[in-house]
Amino acid sequence: MNQKTQTKSKKAKLVSFVFALLGLLLFTYLVWSTGTTNITNGIKRLGAGFLLILAISSLRYIFRTLGWVLCFEGEQRVRFRDAFRAYIVGDAMGNLTPLGLIASEPTKAALVRDRVPLLVAVSALAVQNLFYSLSVALFILSGIVTLLLSFPLTQGLRLMTLISLGVVSAIMLAGFIIYRLRWNFITATFERLRKNRFGKRFLKEKQRENTRAVEDTVYNFYSRHRARCALIMALEVGFHLAGVLEVYVTLSFISDVPPTFLAAYVLESVNRIINVVFKFVPFRAGVDEAGSSWVTKVLKFGPESGTILAIIRKARVICWTALGVAFLVRRGLSTQAVIEESEEVVAEELGAPVHISESS
Repeated sequence: MNQKTQTKSKKAKLVSFVFALLGLLLFTYLVWSTGTTNITNGIKRLGAGFLLILAISSLRYIFRTLGWVLCFEGEQRVRFRDAFRAYIVGDAMGNLTPLGLIASEPTKAALVRDRVPLLVAVSALAVQNLFYSLSVALFILSGIVTLLLSFPLTQGLRLMTLISLGVVSAIMLAGFIIYRLRWNFITATFERLRKNRFGKRFLKEKQRENTRAVEDTVYNFYSRHRARCALIMALEVGFHLAGVLEVYVTLSFISDVPPTFLAAYVLESVNRIINVVFKFVPFRAGVDEAGSSWVTKVLKFGPESGTILAIIRKARVICWTALGVAFLVRRGLSTQAVIEESEEVVAEELGAPVHISESS
């Protein structure tokens, strides 16, 4: 490992420690305010139902893996089992570090480069994440609208919800304009950097060409595979609905108030927001519990239900993360080695790592 990589690793570890500590402090406070007895009773209520939660959550990984497989073009494809393993490992890397956005996607691409060229894997991930980002925006948007129309809100909360609705709508509009104009903004940024001495020294022509190839693949995929696009989008919708079902089933076990589909829908949409905004916090410690308890209070389930729901969700994430780490151990690799190798390999091809996805 060169000195530059060592310095980067030390900074990443420091950032990881700071955010993990802050998250742990918030988590500890919420556990204290909820009461360990209430949490223990809620978990006891779930009992063996946790196996059902794991089974439902497996559908989410299956849907996203199938979506990735469908994004490969031509004869260069990845088998489902290889893609599934890479997806689990990549998601685990994203959960274990505050730089999860940077670690997750390069890891997936790097782990299948023995099956397909790295550029092909990265292009397929970029295409899939375009569909995923659209589905997340639509899901969050629909969740906000559902909250506004179906539940009584205070004036302050209604104002905050309307602001969130405006922000999400603006982001979707910007994304639509970029796509319609086919703006190769990554390549454009690359070209600007190459105009100074720093860029000329570190950014190679090969990286520029590869970056443009990825962007062209993203922009041209729909026109070449319209029928397949509908299936990919359906899989992304299935991913979100599986999350709603997980919330509904969990609340059925732990809450005294019978859950509704609309309440579960709103709770899962808030969970998507938390995952997007707080991806840098390992396991979303503290922030997931705070967000969920706030929403369950608004939905008349009580803040305790939200905290318990988030803790159970965290246990589910830990189980899948452990499976990802087990896949690495089986291959004789460590998490740090995989992260470093993945970033170096992708940076060599594209000049920067790919960091779009989140999925827990």
